[in-house]
Amino acid sequence: MRILLTGGTGQVGWELARTLMPLGEVIAVDRSQADLSDLNTLKGIVEQHQPHVIVNPAAYTAVDKAESESELAFLVNAEAPRVLAEEANKIGALLVHYSTDYVFDGSKNTPYTENDATHPINVYGQSKLAGEQAIQSAGGDYLILRTSWVYASRGSNFLRTIMRLAAEREELKIVADQIGTPTWARLIAEVTVHVVRQSVFEQQSGIFNSNAYHLTASGETSWHGFAQKIVDIVREQGKAELKNQVIHPIPTTDYPLPAKRPANSRLSNERLEQQFGLVMPSWDNALRLCMQELS
Repeated sequence: MRILLTGGTGQVGWELARTLMPLGEVIAVDRSQADLSDLNTLKGIVEQHQPHVIVNPAAYTAVDKAESESELAFLVNAEAPRVLAEEANKIGALLVHYSTDYVFDGSKNTPYTENDATHPINVYGQSKLAGEQAIQSAGGDYLILRTSWVYASRGSNFLRTIMRLAAEREELKIVADQIGTPTWARLIAEVTVHVVRQSVFEQQSGIFNSNAYHLTASGETSWHGFAQKIVDIVREQGKAELKNQVIHPIPTTDYPLPAKRPANSRLSNERLEQQFGLVMPSWDNALRLCMQELS
């Protein structure tokens, strides 16, 4: 099996490049080889490699910058997935694409299911939803995996930012009225391998059905709770000196940003767990594993 992987040096892409290897030949391309804003090059790469599976974690992810760069956000997050889906359909390849909790407005009081109405409240969410719709309209086999609050032991993310700030500052102020589920990039990659293996078998058996699935760790917390847990684990490990003494919970209104955020980013994994026979680990256990690796 030949797998084309975009965004091979990103947080999720870096993990996928390793976890996908047991399934077959992995052709991992990064932005220098496959810039998603260059649709003709993207099309040519699929034609060149003729993959059986295309895995697309690459995206425009600068949520606040997207408010002033909407054209670029839509080009990368909507038009590029459309091209990938159309090319995958031509060659009978399975497209695995990642989306986000930001397709929802966050007004629901319980975790979102795949059947809930989408209503993005920022440009980034709008562009990711447009990408989902483009894939669904292309006519080929696809899996859309929505995830949230992604972090990793490398790259720029909330985990690494909090670790740095806690070493520099005695006090931190972190938003406490947005709820979601921190999700380790490696967990996303490992689940993807399981999902791809089963889906390719179903394709070959003629029983595959395209669908969208929510893929996060289990449980929930706030950004404040996430930050506090990071600091607690660093202290438990005793392998880094922290200056931080207190993390103050603050409302979203005290930390204004260009893009609105959903107050509720929780996603229900029920469909994923039932379809693929999985049980998702708790977010704090996954975080601990990631931080053991970091230390």
